[in-house]
Amino acid sequence: MEISNNKIAIIGLGYVGLPLAVAFGSKYTTLGFDVNAFRVDELSKGIDRTLESDSDKIKAATYLTFSNSVKDLEACDIFIVTVPTPINQFKAPDLQPLLKASEMIGKVMKKGAIVIYESTVYPGCTEEDCVPILEKYSQKTFNTDFFCGYSPERINPGDKINTLTTIKKVTSGSTPEIATFVDELYGSIITAGTYKAPSIKVAEASKAIENAQRDINISFVNELALIFDRIGIDTNDVLEAAGTKWNFLKYKPGLVGGHCIGVDPYYLAHKAESLGYHPQVILSGRRVNDTMGMFIAGKVVKLMIQKGTNIKGAKALLLGVTFKENCPDIRNSKVVDIYNELVQFGLEVDVFDPHADSGQVKSEYNIDLTKTPSKYDAIILTVAHKEFINLDLELLKNGNHTIIFDSKAALDRNLVDARL
Repeated sequence: MEISNNKIAIIGLGYVGLPLAVAFGSKYTTLGFDVNAFRVDELSKGIDRTLESDSDKIKAATYLTFSNSVKDLEACDIFIVTVPTPINQFKAPDLQPLLKASEMIGKVMKKGAIVIYESTVYPGCTEEDCVPILEKYSQKTFNTDFFCGYSPERINPGDKINTLTTIKKVTSGSTPEIATFVDELYGSIITAGTYKAPSIKVAEASKAIENAQRDINISFVNELALIFDRIGIDTNDVLEAAGTKWNFLKYKPGLVGGHCIGVDPYYLAHKAESLGYHPQVILSGRRVNDTMGMFIAGKVVKLMIQKGTNIKGAKALLLGVTFKENCPDIRNSKVVDIYNELVQFGLEVDVFDPHADSGQVKSEYNIDLTKTPSKYDAIILTVAHKEFINLDLELLKNGNHTIIFDSKAALDRNLVDARL
């Protein structure tokens, strides 16, 4: 099979799909597909509100077109699925976007089609959950009439150094021949090279444990922060001291949100539990990380009480709502946990974030972003946006009793009352 003889469809044009569409569209006939007509219209004009691809790069992808019409998918031979794989309110995998995309592809794919999944899933999901959907709606036989691959996304939103093409790509396929084809397909755009996994399940598992490992390491330092707070010592001072040893891992405490680290461990745990094993380490790490928003809110309220502030009706400002610095991505933001906890304490809470889209924040979390911060009894740095690092906090203080809490250890420590 010649790569250049195939038309590629990228299903889902978010933080993962768009950079992929631009990269493939610079070399091969590529269709960027998204069900969001407004998103497609913006991208057709070279506008990317995620800021992952600038206008010049999008327009330079001369073989790339955009569409939200399912009919346009009928001409495609290779389908790459990059839709979200979130969790529901019970912390269980929500496969609906993935299964809906598979159903849509099954209805339009031709004989010989290759469907490659990039969405993060648990090991076995592609072959056990997605393939039956493809077979059902296509009336075709897996590994005879169509084939599958899995190549986990490694996009780091907001990172302009470690981008799609500079991060090694894990690939896999449902047969040895397809595995080689998928590897060569990605190898043609990934300058950092590829790694061909021995099976789809191995590739799926590799992605799941990447983020679970990071989640567990962060949960360890978060638990240390909870302990050291009771001892009365600064966690970052301890980490600096311990970091003088060459093999100490320098993780920092903080909120663990986003589309990957705060979600993927639950996928791995779900698979383990379906096989009769209840994971101890993975879930204990998740429990610690999921409590950090409540801890920060509680700590701030205690400090306010110590300074004699009347909590009910006091005003608090959260600096940042995105899940990471200098990035507009608000998916699974744990800043919302701090917001909700402070509101329950009776505070009036403003959220200020020059990077976040106010409409998205309102739609997702029912929070109205403030455009003009005023005076506050408590100020919490929740996201280390560059705009906040040298912000004159004195202009936002409602007198000497105002508490400043630095959850990122990014501010001059002489200006803050406490930090995580």
